[in-house]
Amino acid sequence: MLFALMTFLCWGTADLFYKIGNKKSGDYNHLKTGICVGLIMGIHATIYMLVKRIDFNIIEIIRYLPVSLLYIISMVIGYKGLKYLELSIASPIQNCSGVITAILLLLFFKETLQIPAYIAFLLILIGVILLGVIESKEEKDNRVTLKNSLTKKKIVLLTMIFPVAYCILDGLGTFLDAIYLDKMKLISEDNALIAYEYTFLIYSIITYIYLKKKRAKLTIKSEKPKVIAAIFETIGQFFYVYAMSANSVITAPIVGSYCILSLLWSRIFLKEKLSKKHYLAISLVVIGIIILGILDI
Repeated sequence: MLFALMTFLCWGTADLFYKIGNKKSGDYNHLKTGICVGLIMGIHATIYMLVKRIDFNIIEIIRYLPVSLLYIISMVIGYKGLKYLELSIASPIQNCSGVITAILLLLFFKETLQIPAYIAFLLILIGVILLGVIESKEEKDNRVTLKNSLTKKKIVLLTMIFPVAYCILDGLGTFLDAIYLDKMKLISEDNALIAYEYTFLIYSIITYIYLKKKRAKLTIKSEKPKVIAAIFETIGQFFYVYAMSANSVITAPIVGSYCILSLLWSRIFLKEKLSKKHYLAISLVVIGIIILGILDI
């Protein structure tokens, strides 16, 4: 439970800096963000392996590749979406993935839980969906009327395609993670962490070479928000692996609800407004998390 909550805190904070880092103009911000994340994760994986004296085999990268690719692709898509969407819109929709994962685990592994757990799942799902609906409606109401219908359709598409794609891919990734780490024990927590972080490092190297060919500027000094986001992302990933190796059915919805923290940070630091409807939706998710926490004690 503690590992899940630490992941919740780190990833919710990372989202804030992801948004700050992807707000500015430019076509490659999402790729630059991925490079920063991969670099920090690669450094962490190396230090972690040396300090713990882990005998890591490169075959583990291949073994864990399906999970790593789902996560990396979903994250880069999420970064791209932040260029067009408010954090408070994108994050709640994206983070329905935790409940989707829990449902898949219940369906495929025929598990049974206490009735309060199902109620908690429902509260979290309703709360997260409600947040997305509220934000989408308010964004539509506040948007300047556009004369060009094609532009309208493009905006609607951009509003939906990125968070929905993230949600699906991340949900599948977390489902596979639960299988690898919890249900079938296909890989150890340490090897999973190192394999994922080195895969992200490989992605960052390939992407860096691509951007160099495109003559796109990338310096650590100019990308501080992205680097800070990467640090919180990496710390969260460390806690996440151990959280998922325990009770993944309970953990997934808690971790997947970090959008609540993202939303609160966006209101405080990005000056986005909260309405009574927002507080109602947030309350539903928080109640759901508390129920799952009590059941997991």
